[in-house]
Amino acid sequence: MRRRQFITLLGGAAAAWPLAAWGQQRAVPLIGVLYGVSAAEWSAPMGGFHRGLGEAGYMEGRNVAIEYRWAEGKYDRIPTMAADLVNRNVAVILVGGYLPAVRAVMSATKTIPIVFTTNSDPVANGIVPSLNRPGGNVTGVTGLGGELVPKRLEALHELIPAATKFAVLVNQANQVTAQESRQHAPLAASRLGLQIIFVEASNETEIEKAFASAARQGAAGLVADDAYFESQRDQIAALSLRNRLPAVLGSRESVAAGMLMFYGSDFVDFYRQAGVYVGRILKGEKPADLPVVQPTKFDFVINLKTAKALGLAIPEAILARADEVIE
Repeated sequence: MRRRQFITLLGGAAAAWPLAAWGQQRAVPLIGVLYGVSAAEWSAPMGGFHRGLGEAGYMEGRNVAIEYRWAEGKYDRIPTMAADLVNRNVAVILVGGYLPAVRAVMSATKTIPIVFTTNSDPVANGIVPSLNRPGGNVTGVTGLGGELVPKRLEALHELIPAATKFAVLVNQANQVTAQESRQHAPLAASRLGLQIIFVEASNETEIEKAFASAARQGAAGLVADDAYFESQRDQIAALSLRNRLPAVLGSRESVAAGMLMFYGSDFVDFYRQAGVYVGRILKGEKPADLPVVQPTKFDFVINLKTAKALGLAIPEAILARADEVIE
């Protein structure tokens, strides 16, 4: 009896040991991801992020786990989500699309590495003291979106040279990017002799009203730069056609959705670079030693199908300069 009990106990211990050992062997680092939009709206950027992780040697479900937090436009939820990720003791946090989200995560932890993605100037907005030497536990990727608003207005004016009035759509729920658009757009207006009108929106209903207002005020086109508007590109493309108001957002994907044009850095590659940084941090590098990545290549994409639907004839000289023409 004693011998049988001993064998049973030994067998149980032997069976339990491989499970415990397997669990230890399978322990993987945990990444936190926090964005103000929804998962469905951000599938293309996150595809770029996963590609960057793969380049660094990490694949979700194999040697890294990811906890996602999507605020779905309810920005007041972001501080709680940031605190939750910190409490889960994640190894690194990817955050962005909305600068207050970056600040919320920075307030929640001074030790967990943070990789941000933003179109706002991270130095001017106090996220890092320097692009080359970010210091602390924060680094990331910046697209300089606000500074590109004048370039997009200039390109739109070149496509519609007779126009003198354009609209700039701003998201009043994201005061940082709204302020940057209000600051930079008049620079192009002054240089080109244009009149700029600002229209505001922070939800689907307000976007529809903003387009109607811009059209009613005689705008010949509209530009915008905000993560929320990127997530609403299908709606904005439809409103552009309905109101016969050419629209320019900040990603190549927006042109594929039906926007007239795009000028800027590759949005998906933007997130690929963030994925590479997250992987490098998981391997032991410190955010303070990783300079904030800035775009070095800018793409010019035109949707010829949309141009025709809007009754616009794109000059051959402009088409020849485009990196891609969607027909």
